[in-house]
Amino acid sequence: MKKILIALFALVPSLVLAAGPKVHLESANLDLNDQASLQRGLGYFQQYCAACHSTQYQRYGRVADDLGISVDDMRANYIPTDAKIGELMENAIPEKDAAAWFGAAPPDLTLVSRVRGPDWVYTYLKSFYQDPARPFGVNNKVFPAVGMPHVLEELQGLPVLQDDGTFVATGGKLTPEEYDQVVRDIAGFLAYSAEPVRMERERIGYWVLGFLFIFFIVALLLKKEYWKDVH
Repeated sequence: MKKILIALFALVPSLVLAAGPKVHLESANLDLNDQASLQRGLGYFQQYCAACHSTQYQRYGRVADDLGISVDDMRANYIPTDAKIGELMENAIPEKDAAAWFGAAPPDLTLVSRVRGPDWVYTYLKSFYQDPARPFGVNNKVFPAVGMPHVLEELQGLPVLQDDGTFVATGGKLTPEEYDQVVRDIAGFLAYSAEPVRMERERIGYWVLGFLFIFFIVALLLKKEYWKDVH
């Protein structure tokens, strides 16, 4: 609990700065029951995001269990070679070095989806655009004056912000539809990461509601039986 509170307080300053002007958030349309999407999201996160951003309140082993990934597959495809299956998911760059390069240490993203919402994460990853005035040559419509590069540029290409507020990207490996799916997969993984027990809690909730419904029927019949002679 103490670590979670620390993470929340650490996120607050960056999230306040990220608020910026009001922008329309696109719906991520996530399906957290889609394990294949969550697995892809984990893969993209580890490949493109984990060098700078950690999800340090998750463990590799727990993620593997939740997403249906075998231990051997997790070790081979998702875990850095020097990490163990039971370790927390730390980022690769030392915090001091990251702060020197980016101006501030990149925040842990374990709870970002819970704090900002999955639609914010989804829209943010789709809102980078070319801005030569910025240190990394890009800005972000959702997070103005963003202090990070567009790490997914090789997939999307370099987007140019149009007068009507839309983006046109060129030079990427993926079509716009394919890139949208990549971003949705990452947003889905971060939504799962922010609340790993959500799906289990919802599953148990249906059983609880079913029990309460049956108990209500039994209680109603008992009431009628006990009170039938009173009137």
